[in-house]
Amino acid sequence: MALTQPIRNPKDVQKFLNYFKSQNNPRNYLLATLGIYTALRISDILNLSCDDVYDFKKGTINKSITIVEKKSKKSKTIALNKKIIAALKTYLPEAAPGKPLIINQQTGKSISRIQAYRIIRTAAESINIGHNVSCHSLRKTFGYHSWQSGVSPVILMEIYNHSSMAITQRYLGVSQDDLNAVYNKLAF
Repeated sequence: MALTQPIRNPKDVQKFLNYFKSQNNPRNYLLATLGIYTALRISDILNLSCDDVYDFKKGTINKSITIVEKKSKKSKTIALNKKIIAALKTYLPEAAPGKPLIINQQTGKSISRIQAYRIIRTAAESINIGHNVSCHSLRKTFGYHSWQSGVSPVILMEIYNHSSMAITQRYLGVSQDDLNAVYNKLAF
């Protein structure tokens, strides 16, 4: 079985997100944006409610969310960056107090993990990046690009709530191309 991979090329990440914009589907765009920019597992994204991200009394979008991760049972606070806030603004007309954030309009419940997988796979295949891309690829894409931009693996280990650096290293999806770039870059 092939391991899920991050989307390594920044242009592919942008094409991936633009796919959802071109489909005029704010819910799926928000799903992908949250996955890439929060590093949350899909189960945690699907557990979010509209109340987690919107303050309906004030009519504002929260600057952060605090969740208890389903898998690790650890509390985590995540800042919502400008990309997530923009996606939430687009999605606001569909949001309602007490409702799941990523809602299945037919059932009124959150979409299933299988449906989330289909959404992500369809987008990846549509833009020709179907190489082992799944929901978990969004989480790995966050780490890979954070690491590439200079974020310490120790910080990423904390963000992911990993128990060991070895797990974080696997998540980063370091490829032979990344290793070759280090060899080719070094000059004195």
